[in-house]
Amino acid sequence: MVSSRMASIHESTTLKISAMAKKLTASGVDIIDMGVGEPDFDTPKNIVEAGCNSIRMGETHYAPTAGIPELRQAIAEKLSQENMLKVTADDVIVTPGAKMAIFAAMQALLQEGDECVLIGPSWVSYEPCVAFAGGHVVWGDVDESFLPLELARTITPKTRLILVNSPSNPTGAVFNQKVQEEIRDLACDHNLFVISDEIYEKIIYGHDHISIGSLPGMENRTITINGFSKAYAMTGWRLGYLTGPKETMKWITRLLSHSVSQATTFVQRAGVAALRGPQDEVAAMVAELRARRDLLVSGLRDLGISCNTPGGAFYVFPDVSQFDSGDAFTDRLLKDALIAATPGSAFGPGGVNYVRLSYATSQARIKTALERIEKMLE
Repeated sequence: MVSSRMASIHESTTLKISAMAKKLTASGVDIIDMGVGEPDFDTPKNIVEAGCNSIRMGETHYAPTAGIPELRQAIAEKLSQENMLKVTADDVIVTPGAKMAIFAAMQALLQEGDECVLIGPSWVSYEPCVAFAGGHVVWGDVDESFLPLELARTITPKTRLILVNSPSNPTGAVFNQKVQEEIRDLACDHNLFVISDEIYEKIIYGHDHISIGSLPGMENRTITINGFSKAYAMTGWRLGYLTGPKETMKWITRLLSHSVSQATTFVQRAGVAALRGPQDEVAAMVAELRARRDLLVSGLRDLGISCNTPGGAFYVFPDVSQFDSGDAFTDRLLKDALIAATPGSAFGPGGVNYVRLSYATSQARIKTALERIEKMLE
């Protein structure tokens, strides 16, 4: 037996496919996993050492729910200097992963029956988080570049929240100044909150990252969320953070105190090292990901598959409608090409004709994947 609210929550498609790929690989099948949402790079050694040293020093006990002071200060400095947010350490909450930050923020902001606007194909866990808070999702249309299209049409008297994810998962779209200002104007005109998920901010190619919370009028209506998983290849460490209006942060801290208690103490020490240590490995990873992106996009286009060039993150989101539905094409990829991918339908109704392919795998594997897709299409 299970509550109706829990029964409404779907299994994470991306985690399900990743588990399936790992199981097939373990059985000896040569699966190219392009469904995974994590960098295939090692966590930088200085970060690992900081975590290990913290354990050796005995930092294996409870810490403050909002995070250790040193990490909150480092995050506040980062947000002030890089994101132009007016933030102090007291305004920062550390969480076990950015996913928990998103979940907690939605629980704090949404009333039963409130509406949350998701812009086009969006990350698989947003909608379940909204549902668990008792809210409802309204899908905003996007143009051919996956940028918001006539977003004002989605606003109703029940709208409470707009979620911004730039760079985007699954499309890689980057919202420029004009787009962010349009969203800001809607939020201010209709007294809405904005959750800005900026987990891919460092993985961006030839674009400037803009935090919507830095725009005039948004300081007291934006919750900015980020983490360490993508930029520092720390997915398994589970470390994220958020900042926003003081009153909202107070209730989020209370929710965390009654649920996860805190992010792991020694992992937080590793987070300090990540922010205050050298950033050259991040730059090297982004340069390699950009080369992989270009290889995959050009390869797909050579095969006659329509594919935008993403401005950030590490996914391509090609339109496969000329061959089949996104779901059917994904099944063919796994069965006939031994490639694990994610059907676009997992990211909302706007993704039914698409497939998400992650290029968080080596260039050699990407070339092999393209060869397999070519053979499958023949």
